[in-house]
Amino acid sequence: MLSSLTIEVRRMLAGNFFLIGCCGFYLAWWLLAFKPTGAVKGIKSGWLLLPALILGVMAIVQIIRGCGGDFAGKLLFAQRYAIFAGIAAYVILLGVTYKLLNRPVTTELLLIVGWCVLTVCELNALYALGCFTKSGTVGAIVLVLIAAAISLVCYLLYYSLDAQSGYIDGMAPLILAGLIMAGISVKVLM
Repeated sequence: MLSSLTIEVRRMLAGNFFLIGCCGFYLAWWLLAFKPTGAVKGIKSGWLLLPALILGVMAIVQIIRGCGGDFAGKLLFAQRYAIFAGIAAYVILLGVTYKLLNRPVTTELLLIVGWCVLTVCELNALYALGCFTKSGTVGAIVLVLIAAAISLVCYLLYYSLDAQSGYIDGMAPLILAGLIMAGISVKVLM
């Protein structure tokens, strides 16, 4: 089955699996380090961020390599549009959340927007490679945007929540990203 897939698709699938692993390690760290009672702090939980970082970088590299094929005329839209939209969205969201809403800036905002852009570009490339129909691609992109919006809401609410609610709130973006990457992978492998 895998041998029949193009190198670009195999790279994107590998990237998806790395990203799912990244989300898993990040979630494990969150579950330990942010428990409302009995949190495991310092290196006892912090070491989980190292494999999360390594897997995250590997995911980005593989997905970008997979998206880098020659898809002239086959994409739904030029990949640069998603990248420019992501940069603009990040700058606007950074200004709105920090300046207007007084939300402290954390890396999660960059991770949410970066994941969204990366996944939209991946879906666009998978469409060009015939792995998704046009309507399937548009539907999947809408799901990614909804997940990013939910993650952004979680990002905005976090500091206003009590410890237990914040603990749950912080898990949602990781779970959503992992599930979406798993769903894309399953669809490609079907």
